[in-house]
Amino acid sequence: MLKLKKQVGELLHQAIGKLFSVCEPDAAALADMLEYPPDASMGDLALPCFKLSKTLHKSPVQIADALAGAVQAPFFERVEAVKGYLNFYLDAPIFAQRVLQDMDEAGEWYGSPRCGEGKTVVLDYSSPNVAKPFHIGHLGTTVIGHSLKLLHEFAGYRCVGINYLGDWGTQFGKLIVAYRLWGNREEVEEKGVDALVALYVRINREIDGDAEHGIPPRQDLAEQARVEFHKMEQHDPENIALWKWFVDISLKEYEKTYSQLNITFDSYKGESFYTDKMPAQVEKLRQCGLLKTDDGASIVDLSQYNMPPCLILKRDGSTLYPTRDIAAAVYRMQTYHFDKCIYVTSAQQSLHFAQWFKVVELMGYSWYDRLVHVPYGTVSVNGTKLGTRTGNVVLLKDLFRLAIEKVTAIMEEKNPALKGRGDIAQAVGVGAVVFYYLSNNRMRDISFVLEDALSFDGNTGPYAQYTYARTASILEKAEGEVPQFEPAELTAEEKEVVKCLARFPEQVSQALIEYEPSVITRYILDLCAAFNRFYHQCSILNAEQAQLRDNRLKLTDAVHRVLGRALELICMTKTEKI
Repeated sequence: MLKLKKQVGELLHQAIGKLFSVCEPDAAALADMLEYPPDASMGDLALPCFKLSKTLHKSPVQIADALAGAVQAPFFERVEAVKGYLNFYLDAPIFAQRVLQDMDEAGEWYGSPRCGEGKTVVLDYSSPNVAKPFHIGHLGTTVIGHSLKLLHEFAGYRCVGINYLGDWGTQFGKLIVAYRLWGNREEVEEKGVDALVALYVRINREIDGDAEHGIPPRQDLAEQARVEFHKMEQHDPENIALWKWFVDISLKEYEKTYSQLNITFDSYKGESFYTDKMPAQVEKLRQCGLLKTDDGASIVDLSQYNMPPCLILKRDGSTLYPTRDIAAAVYRMQTYHFDKCIYVTSAQQSLHFAQWFKVVELMGYSWYDRLVHVPYGTVSVNGTKLGTRTGNVVLLKDLFRLAIEKVTAIMEEKNPALKGRGDIAQAVGVGAVVFYYLSNNRMRDISFVLEDALSFDGNTGPYAQYTYARTASILEKAEGEVPQFEPAELTAEEKEVVKCLARFPEQVSQALIEYEPSVITRYILDLCAAFNRFYHQCSILNAEQAQLRDNRLKLTDAVHRVLGRALELICMTKTEKI
């Protein structure tokens, strides 16, 4: 529809120039004003003419009445003025032929704005803290981030996916102390991250104490942890060896989850990689006259930008998150020469990113405006806040396992002879969880209700994958035959499918502009609904006429292609059979 809107915008611009002798608004602005009516009886596109009243000094009704007779094109059946709206009714056969022809010409790139060709985007996402479990709190950054990577790749960008591991900090001092007090190598090797998490939870409970049960806090353990991390910073061989072991164990566990999601990264450079790159940035801050001392700490004063100070160095001279992030951004620009560097993290970190983005600007780096923070809402479980320290988490591997088991049980009941059931069960089970998450606008806080996430009824991931499998089944029965479309009268259901297919490029562009994968998720549901109405109301393989059968097969093939691409863009696996 983007192409159609652009053409209509140009026709409107020409008509306004002739009728009202003005050059404003331009064609692009007029195209942006076009809306989709809520009901097909009100047209396929509509121009609310009140938006032109101020410019043209006429009432909406006068504008609509004047334009109705002046805007004509072969792809319109008619144009009507109704109460200040200019309603456009498409000539369905001609429009369908144009859309399907556009799809054939574009091939696998149908829907791509191709706006990223020759450009590079770096995406920093997922980035779990090492030695901690992969729980549903990580799902947002992981699937939003990877979906944005896929969208940018589809738009033609060269994409660099970075997993900025949380592999440095005082938590490793705690873990080293806990391991030496209560752990053993055999158990950690056997249980992996689960054993490390148990040690981390235990030492935090010991440090915090339990007032309810009369257990005093162990500040001596907290001090030991600080000492052990300081030894790490001084490259103590034993502590560094333990740290590397913890990192390796964690990565093996994370890779299992990434494999289930079909996610790969181009770089796993975590916080530790930038420890030797921070001093240069601290020195540059000094040379720029930006560093100030506040109670012994080094800060950048951001009060004139209505932000708290950005902490660069603690009183003991150790660095902080902003220091590492600045050093990482500089390294990434030097290494990848990015046109955009996108950070996908919780909205709770929005101030942090606003602060260090501003510091990068003040340091004189000309690329400061290429840094983009993409925030998302918090996740709770049945309304309860997540916390690794307290052990209140739902592990992704457990959630995926439950979903896969449920799909497997349904398949054994309904289609026990299906080949490749294990792979299909994983695709549908994991897809159900991903789709549930990405159905929401990313800024919404989500209370993760397991029963809802694993429900396969209604507008769910399994419904979308089943619809895709239905199109595949029809095409398989047609033995790969995909005939040409010939203009002919369309039923209401056929026309709705065509209109939905035509909207795909617009939805991709919107998702990119807004950094919002849920735009694609909602589009998938619209396309599935349109196709299933068409499937139930219109005979496809047994259509009464050969050309009607050909046209409907062509529509089915088009849905198969677009729906498959859309599922891929939100990290879901296509299922040819279910």
